[in-house]
Amino acid sequence: MPGRFITLEGGEGVGKSTQLDRLAAALRERGHEVVETREPGGSTGAEAIRRLLLEGDQERWSAPAEALLFAAARADHVARTIRPALAEGRWVLCDRFLDSSLAYQGGAGGVGADAIRQLHEIGSGGLLPDRTLLLRLPAEAAAARARRRDGDGADRIGARDAAYHGAVAAAFAALATDEPHRFRTIDADGPPEQVTGKLLHALEDLL
Repeated sequence: MPGRFITLEGGEGVGKSTQLDRLAAALRERGHEVVETREPGGSTGAEAIRRLLLEGDQERWSAPAEALLFAAARADHVARTIRPALAEGRWVLCDRFLDSSLAYQGGAGGVGADAIRQLHEIGSGGLLPDRTLLLRLPAEAAAARARRRDGDGADRIGARDAAYHGAVAAAFAALATDEPHRFRTIDADGPPEQVTGKLLHALEDLL
């Protein structure tokens, strides 16, 4: 059976990490080999860049510098983790991918989608997921979840103000509208098992 590449996207506090774990378990129950990974990170080189990106003060990097660092991390991640797993017929579930760069640095950061896509073409050969699951929550609920998760320990991107995260949410919504063949928008409100059921339903045609 062919490998499948599935990404979970969305703003801070929507439950991507929790749902990735649950979705991976559900797919394994159906007999699939699953690789769970994340961005930034997912390979040795990319994890080293992750620390550069997420630690330090909010002004440590400009938006263009962030975009370059994310693209470099993604290039290593794709080459060393994602493509090999897909070639072996595994399902790859990834917590964030290109669309996060498009929403955060491209949209909220003002770098622009064309520049982000060009970096992705150079670094990662333009690889796109088979399906992108966009988890959405009202801004107040997502912010409350993020506060419970992080306390005072939010990373330098997560700690940005509400206006920035509002721009991220708007950018994600626009991406989903522009690519309905790839995106499925999932209401992330409700019990975790209910949300996982929605994710599985959104993958039915690939199972």
